[in-house]
Amino acid sequence: MAVAAVSEEELREQRFFMQRVRAVTHTFDHKPLAFTHSYGCQQNVSDGEKLDGMLSEMGFELTDTPDNADLVLYNTCAVRENAENRVFGNVGALKHAKRRNPEMVIAVCGCMVQQEHIARRMKERFPYVDLIFGTHVLHRFPEMLYGIYEKGSRTVCIPECDGVLAEGLPVRRSDSVKASVPIMYGCNNFCTYCIVPKVRGRERSRGPAEVIAEVRGLIEKGYKEILLLGQNVNSYGKDKGMAFPQLLRELDGFDGEYVISFMTSHPKDCSRELIDVIAGSRHVSHHLHLPVQSGSDRILKLMNRHYDTAAYLDLVDYARSRIPDMQLTTDIIVGFPGETYEDFRMTLELIERVKYDSAFTFIYSRREGTKAAEMDDPVSDEEKGRWFRELLDVQGRIGENAYARYVGQTLRVLCEGRGRTDEKLLTGKSRQNIIVDFAGGDELLGKFADVKITKALPWALLGELINEKEK
Repeated sequence: MAVAAVSEEELREQRFFMQRVRAVTHTFDHKPLAFTHSYGCQQNVSDGEKLDGMLSEMGFELTDTPDNADLVLYNTCAVRENAENRVFGNVGALKHAKRRNPEMVIAVCGCMVQQEHIARRMKERFPYVDLIFGTHVLHRFPEMLYGIYEKGSRTVCIPECDGVLAEGLPVRRSDSVKASVPIMYGCNNFCTYCIVPKVRGRERSRGPAEVIAEVRGLIEKGYKEILLLGQNVNSYGKDKGMAFPQLLRELDGFDGEYVISFMTSHPKDCSRELIDVIAGSRHVSHHLHLPVQSGSDRILKLMNRHYDTAAYLDLVDYARSRIPDMQLTTDIIVGFPGETYEDFRMTLELIERVKYDSAFTFIYSRREGTKAAEMDDPVSDEEKGRWFRELLDVQGRIGENAYARYVGQTLRVLCEGRGRTDEKLLTGKSRQNIIVDFAGGDELLGKFADVKITKALPWALLGELINEKEK
């Protein structure tokens, strides 16, 4: 199996099918409506914007409810069982809608159905789902949809491959200020708990010229925050001759006021060079999300994470020495198969040592097809729940005062909407990716403003707008 670039000829063929579907939708006695929903990570949301872009090209308007939709599409996530259960529940609820409107097209795509056992369940239990397709054929959505309208037969397309790269697909962005830009797809790390390499394929980077051109175009259109996406952005460019730190340098060099952020960053590939680039940049976010997952070297080895706590702490210390105002966040899994309470205590000790600003914490979720799913897991769910609550208590105490260091400082804030703490206020994000609420007028929305921080909450900052005269 090999990673392949989608040819221009293939893309022209899909544009042809977009027009064929558009011709079909023009025969409707009403404006065709599509309801789409993407579950899970930002990469899925970005894929959803491409699906929305293709639907717009095919004559659909988007609606925020499936009730009267002519097409319903769920773009699914496979990382945790809860996300899968939500999809099954929502698809099941469409049974009656399909009975009322047999012409409705129901489609399910993405990571969840890329798994063989899930695809089989979807085919057997939900016969009214018209289209099921995996992660490697997203660019063929117009062709598959036209086949349903033309032939009226169910379509299932879930090929196994190492992944593809498809440039030039239409994108319907959901925001006019913030934009996501995938720079790579897939993963080669094979963490034993993670299904992503099986459903997303091997690592494949977009060409630097394509990424740079897309980001430049977004900045020229007035976008203020660009989020670079990849299952492991630190691995970018290994097959393209430009590593991630060099790409960041290029993207930091454009004129204008904007912020470049990225996710997700794997500790084993997070280099000092990358931290130096962030420290010396004009536009790169001072927020580093560095998932540690566990504070036990034994568990990290079982997870196949390829670093130990000493290397991780060395990286954290270097980052904080170079970027003093950095916000540091992490992911932690509680109750990995074989984890003992002693292992878990090591995670608590690491949290106390690092003092994260915040942490995304999860109880281990078994994923069929991963190595961890085959490991002995003797600790009960009740015991894991007690550990989880203990973890939340420790991180909650640390996080309660994490933002106090910003009080008295002036932060540059991108204004995004009404306040999180009070609707009479405005809210935005600082360069450190911290929520900041402050008083101001709607003319600031979508713009940057200087805000002097007056109070720290466990999850946000409050401040006062600094007028031009005060600067």
